[in-house]
Amino acid sequence: MKANKINNKLVWMAGFTGSASYLVFAIIAYLLYPISYNPIDNWLSDLGNPLVNTNGALLYNLGCIIAGLSLIVFSLGLRIWDNGEKKRGVLLAIAQVSNIISAISLIITALFPLGVQTQVHEVSGKIHIIFAGFFLTFSATILLRLLKTLKLLAIFGLVSAAINFIYGAFLYAVFILEWFAIGMFILYVILISIHSLRYDGSKDL
Repeated sequence: MKANKINNKLVWMAGFTGSASYLVFAIIAYLLYPISYNPIDNWLSDLGNPLVNTNGALLYNLGCIIAGLSLIVFSLGLRIWDNGEKKRGVLLAIAQVSNIISAISLIITALFPLGVQTQVHEVSGKIHIIFAGFFLTFSATILLRLLKTLKLLAIFGLVSAAINFIYGAFLYAVFILEWFAIGMFILYVILISIHSLRYDGSKDL
């Protein structure tokens, strides 16, 4: 039980560290952005373009790296959801691997920012979104099998996944969909972190 409590706190800390670091550094990068910036005309990645946001790009990309590393720890920690049931174990493994791939892709987008290594950035960004969608789908499916109190969170996760995939279906050309996709993903991670902190080692949350 003591080990479970440690893992619970690890998931909680990793989830909040990743979410908070991205949001804080993104806001600072936005405040330093030298020209007009809005969700209708800009990708979030524009904040990390050093050719445009000369003073804020490094901070935005640093936030993405910290968030990506935190999400890897967060993903590994979700093993606390494994109750020995084979189907849940498979779903959980897929969710974990998907989120780790998504997190690594996020780190790559920061190391190869828009404007400097645009082609690599765009490919990594698409992988990030696609696998984030897989994580949302499979983790939300697990939640649907848990207590009724988590049904709404599961539905929110599935809606978030749908937004991710719709964004991809529009070939990543509708900027505001990215804002919704990333924003809902961050909120989902925060909510998962809260619920994971309450996990007591029993079969269900």
